[in-house]
Amino acid sequence: MVTMNGEECHNEWEITFEEIHRNGAIAYAIYDYVRYTGDEQYLVDYGLEVLIAISRFWSQRVNWSKAKEKYVMLGVTGPNEYENNVNNNWYTNYLAAWTLRYTVEAVGKVKALDADKYAELIDRIHFREEKELATARQIIDNMYLPADEKLGVFLQQEGFLDKDLMPVSDIPKGQRPINQNWSWDRILRSCFIKQADVLQGLYFFEDEFTTEDLRRNFEFYEPMTVHESSLSPCVHSIQASKLGMKEKAYEMYLRTARLDLDDYNNDTEDGCHITSMAGTWLAVVKGFGGLRIEHEQGADQQVVLNPYCPDNWQSLAFKIRFRGALLQVTTTQQDITVQNFSADPVTIKLYGNDVTVAGEGKKTVGIKAKA
Repeated sequence: MVTMNGEECHNEWEITFEEIHRNGAIAYAIYDYVRYTGDEQYLVDYGLEVLIAISRFWSQRVNWSKAKEKYVMLGVTGPNEYENNVNNNWYTNYLAAWTLRYTVEAVGKVKALDADKYAELIDRIHFREEKELATARQIIDNMYLPADEKLGVFLQQEGFLDKDLMPVSDIPKGQRPINQNWSWDRILRSCFIKQADVLQGLYFFEDEFTTEDLRRNFEFYEPMTVHESSLSPCVHSIQASKLGMKEKAYEMYLRTARLDLDDYNNDTEDGCHITSMAGTWLAVVKGFGGLRIEHEQGADQQVVLNPYCPDNWQSLAFKIRFRGALLQVTTTQQDITVQNFSADPVTIKLYGNDVTVAGEGKKTVGIKAKA
């Protein structure tokens, strides 16, 4: 989690040992790399071995609950570090099941791509394919995911609704950041959320949930979020952009872009937040730019763009690489221009429509065309 000499240097065991969702984030990074680059050979040479190791961890970390007739995960700290040692954090449980699912998929892919290397790998790491994949599938199909049907939201963890639920605006003036003004006992009992938790899962796996799922969970959790983490505002900015909540998206963009400049959390003296710097790029490119990588059934992965220019900006521009292509996207209040710096033509989905940009060419589409 934190190191200066190669050993664990973090001083809080609840974070060091219980934030096991970080394992799933590594699996997601492998997935994200492959879908952006198309480099499936990476799975053969490196990725699958890591995925199997992480999946073995998840398989032994869950346990069967006779009461729920589901697999559960006890004693974790989710992304919201203002909740420690909780049971069945929705994000952690979902990420664990997804990792197992992706590993099963990756096993089949690697076997098809290079049977000899696969055989060498399973022999070297003693992978018992039939047994371990059967266990993985059983967990995938029976993972407990806490939710409240009445509210239509996924529960951050079991017992969350037992808290005294109130918005951040009810915190008395002068008591923020709460981690510098409240005791940990008070923070842990409160409903206040340090950073995106359920909403982080809906960001990673947005293809698996509807926009209305996101809206209900955003409207429930964001008002209770204090954003006292550099990881938080960018995710909320991206989600707000997707929901068409432009003012909230811009508010959260400013919070991630100016976190250290304005010392939002009264902690810049401890050092600059590199995560917030990366978050600024994400808020612009995935938020205002609406960049996604998606695929329809039976089709290859594709760049998807749903850009808009914030009301008080004249334009924004960014470059992205996708499977060998270098694209620049420029958005003004009037139109969007996609320039292709690569030799081959590239087809993207812009506002839901396929648009082909010729090699070494560019395409301009008026904002009105998105309707």
